[in-house]
Amino acid sequence: MNFSRRDALTAALFGGGMLGLRSLATGLPLSMLTNPRKALADMQGQTCTGSASAAQYIIFNTLSSGDPFGCNAPGTYGDPSTGIDLSMLAHPSGTAFPAMAPTPMSIGGRTLTAANAWTLLGAGDGTSAYANVLSRTSICHIQTNTPVHPKEPQVLELMGATVADEMFPSVLAKSLAPCLGTLQTQPISIGAASPSEGLTYAGQALPTIPPTALGATLTNPTGPLTKLQPLRDATLQRMHDYYSNETLSVAQKQYIDSMIVSQEQVRGIAQSTLGMLSSITSNSAANQITAAIALILMKVSPVIAVRIPFGGDNHADTDLQGESTQTAAGFQTIVSLMQQLASYGLADNVTFVSLNVFGRTMGPTYNNGRTHNPNHQTSIMIGKGFKGSVIGGIGPVANDYGCLSIDSASGLGKVSGGDILPADTLASWAQTVMTGVGVDAPTVNAQITSGAVIPAALAG
Repeated sequence: MNFSRRDALTAALFGGGMLGLRSLATGLPLSMLTNPRKALADMQGQTCTGSASAAQYIIFNTLSSGDPFGCNAPGTYGDPSTGIDLSMLAHPSGTAFPAMAPTPMSIGGRTLTAANAWTLLGAGDGTSAYANVLSRTSICHIQTNTPVHPKEPQVLELMGATVADEMFPSVLAKSLAPCLGTLQTQPISIGAASPSEGLTYAGQALPTIPPTALGATLTNPTGPLTKLQPLRDATLQRMHDYYSNETLSVAQKQYIDSMIVSQEQVRGIAQSTLGMLSSITSNSAANQITAAIALILMKVSPVIAVRIPFGGDNHADTDLQGESTQTAAGFQTIVSLMQQLASYGLADNVTFVSLNVFGRTMGPTYNNGRTHNPNHQTSIMIGKGFKGSVIGGIGPVANDYGCLSIDSASGLGKVSGGDILPADTLASWAQTVMTGVGVDAPTVNAQITSGAVIPAALAG
């Protein structure tokens, strides 16, 4: 990367005038650096209308390929609560692909069968922070109502269910940024592989920042992370000079002191993120996760979009080999993410969310490849705001299988009588995600114009 591109990327991440870097280096919010007098008058600057203690950073997995992610999920091998015979659904051979062997798993007090790869979420490593990811994983059978790849932007806009057709990652970012105190409100995409996977914010297209570009920019010997300590000292001196001419109350002085980070803390931020970003060698899913965690540690953005494949657009996939291989690798990536979050003390601060443009067909004729399914895809949420649950289910629809209506109170799929119809499952999923990551009910209702929260997916 030449200097001008590196400079532009740094400005995109941290803003002009190094304000974002100054905030990172000192701990002081941007509002205090841009307008100190008003910030002190407000004391908290931005207004967090939700729960600051519940607010989550989001790692948002989304693809326009329409992965078969949900074709081997819990509920696709049979669900006693619906009584629907699903024995004929196409699944990869568990003999040929052990990671896809049908395996009973306990989640939310129910025992359902899924591909063995799903059980990795329940393995844990014996630590309190990563004891059982499955206990905070909600698996939702929903539909996007489109079979078209280029409609990924419309799916991210919840097919018309957001105000002003705002993309859902941006809705989340706007709602969470004041509570998290991030350097910017806009979400960041580090995984988009096509224009249709790119994000927008208030209707404006956002750049995609691949992990390799991020690493090359921030780990450069003259890059911004190497300047944090002198930038901290210079910024604090400027603030001291300003406030020496102001009459501050005891509470205001305590407020400022409580936010200032020490030189040791700044050194730790720099060393930690430099070490992580220096390890990036490609734009693979694993490297995207590394980049996402680094951006969260630096409090750059509330929402980081990544791309973890689980089989891709597998129309021609002999014996579903590609689906099997990528599904196994995809779950290993999620498990690695959870382990890394725990190691950085972020297990209770970050939620993983997934949404595909559509799912894949599951009927008995699809053992050598699957086509587009507008009636079903599976989304998951993993985080402290959610509880182990399988929401909804599947049943025959048209010439294949699609999602059922949902009883929001129990979370069960219903052949009839569910209060959330299939057409409303996407918006209901979004309302549930917002609630689970700490957004207040008035904001949820104001931003998502249809659907309903599904309490059965939420913790507590």
